[in-house]
Amino acid sequence: MCHPSWGPARTSAQRLSDLARLRRVRDRIDREYAQPLNVEALARGANMSAGHLSRQFRLAYGESPYAYLMTRRIERATALLRRGDLSVTEICFAVGCSSLGTFSTRFTELVGMPPGAYRRRATGAAEGMPPCVAKQVTRPVRNQEAPVAGPQPA
Repeated sequence: MCHPSWGPARTSAQRLSDLARLRRVRDRIDREYAQPLNVEALARGANMSAGHLSRQFRLAYGESPYAYLMTRRIERATALLRRGDLSVTEICFAVGCSSLGTFSTRFTELVGMPPGAYRRRATGAAEGMPPCVAKQVTRPVRNQEAPVAGPQPA
């Protein structure tokens, strides 16, 4: 006979525990996006292996912890670019990225244009718009690549 703590109730309790730990990881990413975070450090903080964290995070949120972290960083970068007082390189490091190339590539994938082009476009497009509206209009695309801007019909 099986031990009473094994079986569906144990599985359900473990699932709830994992979800709580995943939520704490997501909250940590939201708070500490500018810090040097990686999946191994996040996993250690949640008492999970890096592989288990990555699999469970993707199941719960639809993307890897790294993708979620980069989306957070790019969201913050778009706000700093709209503000206009820092260079693209300064913004890259301010949001926690250590490689300008990786930052620019990921920014372009999520937003659909390089950071410099975004700054030129956002400062004109968001002019006169309340900041809360500008943030929604210029928010990065999540869980997919931004559509490539092609020729516009006349």
